[in-house]
Formats: sequence, C-alpha cells, structure tokens
Amino acid sequence: MSCIILYPLLLLVIICHCMSEVQQEEKGLQTDRTEQLNVEESSAGLTSGEFQQHYLTGIHTELAELRSTVRSLENRLEVTEEHLWRKDYKVAFAATLGPNGNVGPFNTEITLAYTDVFVNEGRAYNPNTGIFTAPVKGVYFFTLSGHNQSSKAMGLRLFKNGQQIVTIYNHPLGNRHETGTNSISLNLKEGDHVYVRLRENTWVCDNVNDHTSFVGHLLFPL
Repeated sequence: MSCIILYPLLLLVIICHCMSEVQQEEKGLQTDRTEQLNVEESSAGLTSGEFQQHYLTGIHTELAELRSTVRSLENRLEVTEEHLWRKDYKVAFAATLGPNGNVGPFNTEITLAYTDVFVNEGRAYNPNTGIFTAPVKGVYFFTLSGHNQSSKAMGLRLFKNGQQIVTIYNHPLGNRHETGTNSISLNLKEGDHVYVRLRENTWVCDNVNDHTSFVGHLLFPL
C-alpha cells in the first residue's frame, strides 16, 4: 500500500524537477539569445557607421581620381591638338626684287623689300617691308641671292632680330655681271624677324630673270 503511494509521489517529484530544469534552460537560452541580439545589433550599428564612412571616403577617392583623369585627358588633348596644329602648319615664301632695275648705292644701309612674290604660304613674309616674321617656333631654312654689275660692290646681310647671321659680298671686279648666294638654317621663336639688308655704298640689281631672291620655309616646328 505504501509503495503504491510512494511511486506516484516520486514520479511527481521527478517530473517537477525536470520541468524546472527545462524552464531554467529556456531562460538561459533566452538570456543568451537576448545578449546575442544585443551584441549583433550593436555590431550592426557600428558596422553600418563604418561602412557609411568607408563608402563616403571611397566616393571622394573616386571623384579625385576622375578629376585627375579628366585633367590628364585634357592635357593630352591640348598636346595632341597643338602637335597636329604644328604638324599641319605650313610656312614657305619666295620673293625677288623683280624687274625693278638697280637698287642702290645708298649712303646708309637699307632693308630690301622683295616685292615680286612667288609663294607666301602662311602669310609670314611682308613684301612691303621685306621682313619675315616667324608664326611658330621651329627650325627654318633661308636662302638669299644677289646679282650685280661688278663695276660697284654688292653687299647683302641676312639679319635675325637685328643680329647679322650670314652675308654675301662681291668686290668691284670690272664691268661684268656677278651673282652670289648664301643659305642658313635658323632656330626661331614665334615673332622672330628675319630680313635682308643692303650695305651702304653697295648696290644690287634684278630684272625679268629674277636673279636677286629671298627664300625661306619652315623645316619643322618645335
């Protein structure tokens, strides 16, 4: 009889103990889960802030790189355009005194104006003044020739910006015709002037045969 009563009581105690342990485990799990969620939320908030900062930093970096790329492309475009412009730039002229007869002698030196123009590509030579003005920086080639009747001397001087470069000179040798020539390559900047001057007390002549000439052209730009 006593055994019959004790078994149900013992079973009840065991069940209550098990239920208590289960409840405690559930509370523990809930606590762990809550703490985990809090940690995750905290981590999520921190990660979001860091991500936002990293994202903004990335945008600024990319914008800076884009600006740098745009500037580089603009510079390359300018260089390319300038290169193409210079490559395509054409400068050449050729002119003579023409059928104007004798020029000189004078008691002062003068700049010769070669008025009979054969070509003036680029319009850099002025036939009214006889002055060539370099339109672009580069290396140029010039040739001058002079013809005279050698009863009197002939003296021609090629100038660059007021500085003598090369000359032609024929001494009096009697009553015969003489022709002299000279040529030179020059490194010119934009705006430099090149021209030919007739020395004082000398003369030069020309006719329909165009003996006396002033010629120049751009070899290549710099």
